[in-house]
Amino acid sequence: MTEAANARTNIALLLVILVLSAATMVWLFWHYPLITSLVTLAVLTALGVSARLARSMDTSDLSELQRRNQGV
Repeated sequence: MTEAANARTNIALLLVILVLSAATMVWLFWHYPLITSLVTLAVLTALGVSARLARSMDTSDLSELQRRNQGV
């Protein structure tokens, strides 16, 4: 019973955070459309670049691990 209540609380908290985030973004876009668009594009670009860098670093680490395992 406690686990179910904890899960419901976590889901409710997630939904509240998502609604507040969406409301903030809509309010910002309504009042400052150009700046909000530019900042959003900059953040999405930074996330894309960091994901690409993480992927490239992850594959190089994987190949090093494979080389170490082959020597054993």
